[in-house]
Amino acid sequence: MLRYAVPIVAALTLAAQPLIAVAETKVPSSQAEIALGFAPLVKQAAPAVVNIYAKRVVQTRSSPFSNDPFFREFFRDFGETRPEVQNSLGSGVILSADGYVVSNYHVVGGATDIRVVLKDRREFAAKVMLADQASDLAILKLEEAPDMPFLSLRDSDAVEVGELALAIGNPFGIGQTVSSGIVSGLARSGAATGAGRAYFIQTDAAINPGNSGGALIDINGQLIGVNTSILTRSGGSNGVGFAIPADLVEQFVAQARQGYDSFLRPWAGMSGQSIDNAIAETLGLDRPGGVLISGLHAASPFAAAGLQPGDVVQMVSGGEVNSPQEMIYRMSVAGMGSRVAVTYYRDGVARQVDVDLILPPEEPARDTVTLSDADVLPGLELSHVNPAVIAQFGLPLDAMGVIVEATGPYGARVGLQRGDILLGINGTQATTPAEAREILSELGSRVAITVQRGLQRVQIRFRN
Repeated sequence: MLRYAVPIVAALTLAAQPLIAVAETKVPSSQAEIALGFAPLVKQAAPAVVNIYAKRVVQTRSSPFSNDPFFREFFRDFGETRPEVQNSLGSGVILSADGYVVSNYHVVGGATDIRVVLKDRREFAAKVMLADQASDLAILKLEEAPDMPFLSLRDSDAVEVGELALAIGNPFGIGQTVSSGIVSGLARSGAATGAGRAYFIQTDAAINPGNSGGALIDINGQLIGVNTSILTRSGGSNGVGFAIPADLVEQFVAQARQGYDSFLRPWAGMSGQSIDNAIAETLGLDRPGGVLISGLHAASPFAAAGLQPGDVVQMVSGGEVNSPQEMIYRMSVAGMGSRVAVTYYRDGVARQVDVDLILPPEEPARDTVTLSDADVLPGLELSHVNPAVIAQFGLPLDAMGVIVEATGPYGARVGLQRGDILLGINGTQATTPAEAREILSELGSRVAITVQRGLQRVQIRFRN
């Protein structure tokens, strides 16, 4: 299984010595060495790359209009639901002797049964320890699997364009396959994956469906990235593949070992944009680069460190940032709870401050309320908007008020959606979840709810 990208997003301590011995990097000096090619490297690295077979149960809706191109859009939510088993196929990489494996979220996310098959045909059950849809990464743990072969991780910042690279995975389910190429680009943030846009290493090594979660290694046998998506118009490899850098994988494994089941991502509390040539000239920069801060939340750690809207963030934790995706990546690989050096530009002067990496605060408290069966919309969950809610739902930094965390069965029927912000109920504005529940409990037969949904204002009318 492979996610397609259409044209248009505590260091790991290994308990044992890595399987791959670091080889001397050199140009082949004889005809025999040239003929041998990558065979010795593949023999060493391939045992740590696995095939993953996952099953998940999903609820599908059977509608008499499902095959009608016009009416199926109008009757999408009608018809009985029934469980259906979906199978997915992908790859993974063993990262430690005790059986920690990295793969893609779209391979194992939501799976109820996972089987991992090694190159030597041994088979193990596995469970998901940590998964994150936004990054399209998941960490698995093999059950009863000691002394596993594994790959060591390479510092992603040391990877250079033009390096030789090998992709190892299980394309189309035909069995473990190796393809060769080079590192074609770095800091790619234009390809979509997971829930947004991410930060990738680009390679021209052939990657196809089934390669997802497989290894991208260098000529020393170290893992430089996890293959995750391709840019294609045909469904097959066109020589533009993307891999999630090993530095981010390292943070995922570290958090999985600490017992987290979802990835804790540092919160910037800011909105920003990449800088083009026109903006660079306006700001007095000699060339485009950095991230222009357009907004800061009052609780942002960057605001606490003295940054302001209009500043240009140029470096985070020693690495250049030229897009919001790069900035999120740099913060993520630095790790939650750390303090990073941030270089920014203001009024023609470059400055540097230290910024604490924190989780989005749960202040004020969510004060979540759930409407009972006696209320007008049973099962509706309402919460107070705070920085944690803003980060969770991707809301504007100035969002406030009451948000729909769960619609319940009746809320979904009348048209409410998870993430809607309540602006008014029959013309009355509620500032807290408790106020919203009280207003809803006193409604008459006709109900009009106004919500903010993304950039749109939507009015929902129904009879009580």
